[in-house]
Amino acid sequence: MENKKVIILGSSRKNGNTTKIVDEISKEHEIEVINLSDYNISYYDYESKNIDDDFLPLIRGIIEKYDTLIFATPIYWYNMSGIMKVFFDRISDLIRIEKETGRKLRGKKIGVITNSHDNVIEDSFYIPFQKTADYLGMEYLGHTHFNANILNQQTKIELTFI
Repeated sequence: MENKKVIILGSSRKNGNTTKIVDEISKEHEIEVINLSDYNISYYDYESKNIDDDFLPLIRGIIEKYDTLIFATPIYWYNMSGIMKVFFDRISDLIRIEKETGRKLRGKKIGVITNSHDNVIEDSFYIPFQKTADYLGMEYLGHTHFNANILNQQTKIELTFI
């Protein structure tokens, strides 16, 4: 397997700190970026009334094209961004109505990039990513956190899990 990687960016600002970090990583490591704010993804709905939004075509494309999914999110109120949370909630569609698509996640890898105004984030923040990987049969590679207060031209953008 080629191990093709993608960064899935979930930020409310297209030119914010998380986007700047992702842009640097993307250039340095030649990794494609999918910006969730470019898509119309509705909240999870038990009745699947949102079946015609962008989520299912997007996730099918991601699953077919990439082996490693790197989720990038700013930290909002001690949690992943809202747009990233909606994306994760919609993975439930792959368990309920698109089971064959969901099974294709097995064996893929997950990494996480976070950004906030703190130097260190408690490991408990990453539990939803780790548990999702475990549940879906994916490998959790790890995470890297960046402090937005000290980002500058000299900041070394480094990911231990790439």
